[in-house]
Order: sequence, then structure tokens, then C-alpha cells
Amino acid sequence: MSELVTLEVSESIATVTLNRPEAMNALSIALRGQLYDVIRTVDEDSAVRAVILTGAGERAFTAGIDLKELGSIEGALGSAGSDPVKKNDPAQAIEQCRKPVIGAINGVAITGGFELALTCDVLIASTNARFADTHARVGVVPGWGLSQKLSRILGISRAKELSFTGNFIDAQQALEWGLVNHVVAPDELLPLARKLAGEMTTIDPEFLATYKRLIDDGYAANFGDAIEMEYKLASTANAEVSPEGVEARRKDILERGRKQ
Repeated sequence: MSELVTLEVSESIATVTLNRPEAMNALSIALRGQLYDVIRTVDEDSAVRAVILTGAGERAFTAGIDLKELGSIEGALGSAGSDPVKKNDPAQAIEQCRKPVIGAINGVAITGGFELALTCDVLIASTNARFADTHARVGVVPGWGLSQKLSRILGISRAKELSFTGNFIDAQQALEWGLVNHVVAPDELLPLARKLAGEMTTIDPEFLATYKRLIDDGYAANFGDAIEMEYKLASTANAEVSPEGVEARRKDILERGRKQ
């Protein structure tokens, strides 16, 4: 089987690359299956502390679900949200990954590709990046959360504009609207992703996994319930923090601040 998804691990950072550049990294059934397996692998690998997800080449992060398959194979949506138990669902695997996942958006992220980007914890983009939600134009209902996530990130009016027109926004617009955190030249994208991932690897992995879950669970709840989640976790976890541990970390934080 060809490597539709490649994996490289270096210095505790896993770089996962969608590898169908000739098809704009379209999410075929086979690619989705391989992506699910790779993400589950890195999640279970204790040597990996952070993950970068990107696409091969500079044209596309991913153009979304393979429309050729969708138009010719019955049930081709498969693991793209139509299965209620989400078997082998790569989006769910990314969302459930205990390690932070940085989406390095190197080109277009369209429809299902846009949804896949939104499963990442942090998004950065090259100047080649463009985003579009064409679900309505294709006649397919989002199954990986875009209809709910996009309005929470951009605001409901901007989200509706994108979804009801299918129009593209470029990297700069995505930055201005708060969709991505940074925009850089194409050759600076992966170095920036590795820098951010490297900083994340210096945090205790168990603490980081717990903090990620707290943020994600709180984001999915109403504000009052989310505050209660934080209070309960803080009451339990912070009782185990020693003054000596805080002092040692305080010195490290001060030293790091001086260098930044």
C-alpha cells in the first residue's frame, strides 16, 4: 500500500503529512483510514509529545473528501461523519489525541479539509493557504463539526457568510478573523510549526493532556458548567502541588522569559 499519510518523529515531535499531492491531498477512503491509524499510533506513543499535521506540496493542505469517490462509490462518505459510531474516523482521532496537534496549513483547505483543519488545537498558515466551506454547494451536511465550530471561532455572521456562499478567504483574512494564529512564507511554515511544537514538548505531558481535555470539554459546555469543571479539577490537582515544585518552576519561567 502506498504511503498516503507519512509519519516522521524527531525530538518528540511527530510530523504527519497528507501525501496525495497529485490529487491535492484529497481525503480518499484509503487516506482517511491511514490517517486514523497514524494519529492513533502517535497518540499511544509515549515518545511523542506534540504533533504537526500538514499536506504534501504547497498547493493544498487537503481539498477535502475525494469527490470522484463520492460521485462513484456508494457510501464513500464512510468515516467522514456519516457513521454514527465513527469507526476509523480520523477527525475524531485528532480531536481525541492527548498530545497537542498543530495544523500547518500549507495550501487550500476546502470543505472536509476545512473541517479537518478545525480538529487541530492550533492553526498556522502559509501565505498559500485558503479556506472554503463548499458543503452547501456539494449538497453534503458537515459531519466533522464545521457547522458548530466555525461560528464559535469566527462569530455566527461570518460563519454563515462562508457557508452560505462557499467563498474562499485567504490566509491574511483568516488571520484577521482569528481562524489562524500566524501567517508566514511557505518555507517558514514547518520551521514555525516545529518551534511551537518544541515549546509544547517542554511541558509535562500528563499535565498538558489534562489541560487540553479541560479546555476542550469546557469549550463544548456552557460557561457555568465549564467554570465548575475547572474548579473541581483545580481543587483536586492543585492540592498536590508542593511549594518546592512551584519554586523550581518559577525560576525556569523567569529564565525563559528573559530569553524570549
